[in-house]
Amino acid sequence: MRAVLQSALLPAMRAGDKDTVAVVRSALAAIANAEAVPAPSTPPAEDGPVAGAAIGVGSTEAPRRELTADEVREVVEHERQDRVQAAEESEAGGLGEYAARLRTQAAILGFLIERTG
Repeated sequence: MRAVLQSALLPAMRAGDKDTVAVVRSALAAIANAEAVPAPSTPPAEDGPVAGAAIGVGSTEAPRRELTADEVREVVEHERQDRVQAAEESEAGGLGEYAARLRTQAAILGFLIERTG
């Protein structure tokens, strides 16, 4: 799924397709956020050149977890559903043009989800 999203990004950027670029970037960011692991609660340094700074090799690297293909698909489906719901709410609030854009983005995600089978 991630490969499908990444492969859709460059052609959309070249074509100037703002909706596809926005929704693909958003989906990739949501996947990256889902891969984040909570940081351990180690106390910061209390003395030294920069008190409270992270110290040591790799101390600023955030651990990531591997999502399964099904988990990635769930994240992208959740992004699609969020847009559908936001479109309905926007339509009810009189924001028809914005609702149409959200529906377009939801359809793009639906198409990309279908491509992964």
